[in-house]
Parts: sequence; C-alpha cells; structure tokens
Amino acid sequence: MERIYIGMGSNLADPAEQLRSALDSLAQLPQTALVGVSAFYQSDSLLPGQPRYTNAVAALDSALAPLALLDALQAIENGQGRERLERWGPRTLDLDILLFGDRLIDEPRLKVPHYHMQERAFVLYPLAELAPADLRLADGRRLDALLAACPFVGLERQPSN
Repeated sequence: MERIYIGMGSNLADPAEQLRSALDSLAQLPQTALVGVSAFYQSDSLLPGQPRYTNAVAALDSALAPLALLDALQAIENGQGRERLERWGPRTLDLDILLFGDRLIDEPRLKVPHYHMQERAFVLYPLAELAPADLRLADGRRLDALLAACPFVGLERQPSN
C-alpha cells in the first residue's frame, strides 16, 4: 500500500455534491482505502468567465499501480459527466494524482508529482491539511517551502463538507 494524494475539483452541476459523490466512488475502489479528505475550498477559475471551483484533496492508501489508478479516476470522472472539450475548461469533476508514495512518474499519460501543483494554492493548502508537516515530494521539494512561496490568495475555505 502506498499513500496517494488526489486533487479534486469541480465547477459545474453542484460542485460540492460532485466532490462528495467522487469521494464515495474513491472509497469503493478495489485494493484502496480512503483515509482522509481536506476541507472544501472555493477558488477562481484559471480562465476568466468560468464559475468558481470547489476543490479538495483526498488521501488514499492503495495497492493499485499508477496507471490502473489513473484509469479508475478517469472512469469516475466520466461517470459524473466529465467532458474534455478544452484545457482548463469548466468541468463536472477533475481528479488528479498529485503524489504517489515517494514515486517520480514520467509517463505520457501521468506526471507525478503533478505538474504546476507548486503554483496552485487550491492544491497546496488542502494537501497540507492531510500530509505530514515535513512532507518531502519525490523530486526533493518540501511542502512547507511550496506553501511559503504560494500565498493563500483567492481561496475561501468552506465551513464543512
């Protein structure tokens, strides 16, 4: 079993409910246990003119191989109506593998640690709720240093999930 952190986001079709439904699906994955979830946060879209996102991070312990987990996450996204029409476009659900144990993964379909996560407060702050304070990413970067370089701007922590 490896500890895996999944970034979650939605800005369509009742985003908080989309995340709750995804968490139910994550809890049902084979050889996998859902061991934690951050608070939900609202954030502005990366592209102007889109609805605000609801974001969270889930922690899993899983024996699934990285690409098998990616396939399972994409099946959950598709089951919740995900359409891939434009990069960073609006979506019912986005599930991204942020960290996969202490692995560095560089596959055509999967890059871990997740690219650009160091620039995204809506990823780092929920991750910090679940990860150990001294977490070091597989590429050597420390979570506390990433947080220090990425201010808590544009985020709104939601009262409860």
